[in-house]
Amino acid sequence: MKKEEPRWLEVLRVALPLCLSYVPIGLACGILLNKAGFNAILTLLVSLMVFSGGAQFLIASMLVTNAPIHTIVLMLFFLELRYALLGSSLSQYLRGTSKRFLYVFALHMNDENYAVNYLKFATDKEWRPGDALMVEHYTLLFWSVANLIGSIIGGFIHINLEIVDFALTAMFLYMIVMQLKNRLTILISFVSACFAIIAMCLLKSTMGLIVATLAASLIGFAMEDYLVKHGRERGYLLSKIKRRKKRPVAVPESDSEGE
Repeated sequence: MKKEEPRWLEVLRVALPLCLSYVPIGLACGILLNKAGFNAILTLLVSLMVFSGGAQFLIASMLVTNAPIHTIVLMLFFLELRYALLGSSLSQYLRGTSKRFLYVFALHMNDENYAVNYLKFATDKEWRPGDALMVEHYTLLFWSVANLIGSIIGGFIHINLEIVDFALTAMFLYMIVMQLKNRLTILISFVSACFAIIAMCLLKSTMGLIVATLAASLIGFAMEDYLVKHGRERGYLLSKIKRRKKRPVAVPESDSEGE
């Protein structure tokens, strides 16, 4: 009879595809952090303490543009605020755990390991909170090591710092595209862009981005709440974006008389 694998190895098999996907992105993030002024030790520390690719790219970009520290902290706060919602959806599976466990679990959660753990909790009755925490630790290990190696590599190669702004812009464009599920999202994205331009021109600092983010979020929430309360869930703005599907090519039936 085959010997049962240790639990840590079974969990590693589940997390390994995600961990390997972190390697190229983590290397790029480490290189950009190095060019923004972080040495290898600081890069490793920010990887362990923040553990968010979007946040670390944001840090690198805003430091390169000489943004004030308080603006960076506020932008990180609003960017990472989504984890409050993600964590609440996992709370039903973490009942009975200690406060210390919840603190460590929340500290190491990100979008990707959340998706893996939520899927396993929903489909695997044997999946336990300890397994979910191991997934977070595996992903944290791969991400931090990739960041560290990237920072070391960044000390030996020359990169134009303009690529930092492009990388951050591309990342946020990707995040917007992935959230385009209905016409209301498109409208709020357009309103956010307009508010950002106006606020940046008036305030003449990156604080305008925070003001635009709050204003657009409140408007979007108010509009969605109004549409839902008035029974317009299937209205034009909240209707899903329809994607054109290729029509099947009609195959002419063979003539039985001609066969």
